[in-house]
Amino acid sequence: MRLKPVEEVDVTRAIVEAAAERLRDIAEVDVVVVGAGPSGLTAARYLASKGFKTVVLERRLTFGGGIGGGGMQLPAVVVQEPADALLREVGCRLTPYHFRRHLYLVDPAEMMAKLATAAIDAGARIILGMTVEDLVFRTFNGKPRVKGVVVQWSSIVLSGLHVDPMALKADAVVDCTGHEAEVLTLAARKMPSLGIEVRGESSMWASRGEELVVEKTGMVCPGLYAAGMAVAALYGLPRMGPVFGGMLMSGKKIADVVESTLKKRL
Repeated sequence: MRLKPVEEVDVTRAIVEAAAERLRDIAEVDVVVVGAGPSGLTAARYLASKGFKTVVLERRLTFGGGIGGGGMQLPAVVVQEPADALLREVGCRLTPYHFRRHLYLVDPAEMMAKLATAAIDAGARIILGMTVEDLVFRTFNGKPRVKGVVVQWSSIVLSGLHVDPMALKADAVVDCTGHEAEVLTLAARKMPSLGIEVRGESSMWASRGEELVVEKTGMVCPGLYAAGMAVAALYGLPRMGPVFGGMLMSGKKIADVVESTLKKRL
């Protein structure tokens, strides 16, 4: 079977038209999730399934965050109970670790692909190669509230060219950028009145780090939330390495927190 002929101009027109429609559609959303790692993809899936218009912005040209590197580039990562249930929901195949039956091994590529597919199937948009370089804010009763993000293509950022960015409006912005806590760091630097201090994560204590990340996941200030390793960076919590149960549970929890907060404002 031969491929039908393709005109270059048709390819160009089709891409430009589709891209313009998609970018116009995300100009105003309910929730912007920044970072397409395990917590971000999980949060996006649950938020979209709850009916919130959700977009995930990822500065790289792929998704998965720290999952893909496995443990020291070995093709396996660990998830523990009860977070294994979240991976089973998206169809991941898990292998019990014979020495500790509450631990499960999962293939990093499968985990990345199925978390992303599940988020998309739930209705979330994922935009790759887009960097958040600032925040939109307003004041209410003299207090600042985050109302969106300022974005630029990552290729422009990397080139060092001066090109003005554009803004996306959102009722909630969730920092799922991992170890760098990029959005929280922006907020701390550019809006000191928020009183945010990003302490940076501390040394490894896997079990304690997993527990505390989930415990402290939540709203940082009106309109701005944190999940995953961004929480560890914010509060100076221990890092945990290639175990991802806390990241998944944090993503699920932040979806519940955002839902509760936004519903109160309706």
